[in-house]
Amino acid sequence: MNKLFIKSSLCIKTSYVEGRIDMKDPNWVVRSVQAKNDYTLILSFADGSTKIYDARPLLEKNIYTKLNNPIFFSKAKVECGTVVWNDDIDISPEHLYEFSTPLNEN
Repeated sequence: MNKLFIKSSLCIKTSYVEGRIDMKDPNWVVRSVQAKNDYTLILSFADGSTKIYDARPLLEKNIYTKLNNPIFFSKAKVECGTVVWNDDIDISPEHLYEFSTPLNEN
């Protein structure tokens, strides 16, 4: 029996076939996000790591100008394994993983 778990109509979360998982999520898949007032994002990834991403350099780019609004920035959410704000604004999960810094947990 084939089962397919769909997170949304556009992204496949995982595939399950006859008792085994066909593909594993890559390490860079974002599991959760928390937007902070200083324009950073606290991210947890599929590999279990928690990192912090500084989004301030993006604010100068035309495509990300809406993020200058702190209320809009605070609406960051995870969809399809990456961070999105609306249908027009997202950041690739590979970029987030590569350019974020491991969060020191004390």
